[in-house]
Order: sequence, then structure tokens, then C-alpha cells
Amino acid sequence: MIARVVDAPLSVAEHEDAVADKAAGAVVSFAGVVRDHDGGRSVTELEYVGHPTAEELLAQIAEEFAARPEVHAVAVSHRVGMLGIGDVALACAVSASHRGEAFTACADLVDEVKKRLPIWKRQVFTDGEEEWVACP
Repeated sequence: MIARVVDAPLSVAEHEDAVADKAAGAVVSFAGVVRDHDGGRSVTELEYVGHPTAEELLAQIAEEFAARPEVHAVAVSHRVGMLGIGDVALACAVSASHRGEAFTACADLVDEVKKRLPIWKRQVFTDGEEEWVACP
């Protein structure tokens, strides 16, 4: 199982490889990629800042999903620091015996990470303004 918060580029392929299992008939992966716009405004870069407990909580979330009876393996990572357009901010993969189970678990995993992980995003717009997103 992979569950980490890092300040280096993420590889979705590495996450897919990590969940490979001979019993799995499906591997579903997700890449959360930095886009060049938000809310009709052009974005130049993002900065993600994580709470010191972020990696511990991410491991807990991954363990919860790995414990699901239909899931064979889970790999999930979130990047922190400055990211450019096209960089992967969230990478994850889930393996399961069947595609429906894998798709559902992967989608649920992404939603749970977005909901619970204490990582906040600062967006920088082309006009020089910035905005914090999902920051308490």
C-alpha cells in the first residue's frame, strides 16, 4: 500500500503498479491534474500546503479502503508545494476483482481524500491575485 504526502512529482503508473494483484480483474486509477482555470479565471500555478498530520491521516484513509472486502489494494499520494499547470496533485489507484467495484472504490477514495485530508490550496491567477481554497 502507498499512502504518502510528498513534495516531488507523482506517477500514476507507479500507483497502478503498486496495486497489481493476480486476483484483481480491474485496476482503476485517477490523476488530479492542475488545470489552467478556475471559476472563469486563468490560473498560473498552485501551491498546496499540508498539516503535519496529513500523511498519517492519508494512511488511515487508505487503510479504511484497503479493508473493504471487494478491494484488493490501494495506493494514494498527494503532492504539496508549488505545482504548475499539468502537474499531478493527487494520484491514486485501486484494484478489485471486478471493474464496477474498482471504479466505485476509486471514486469514493478521491472524494474521501478531498473531504478529510488537511491540505489546502493557494491559487495564483494571471492578474496576480491569489485565493486560498478549502482552507479553514
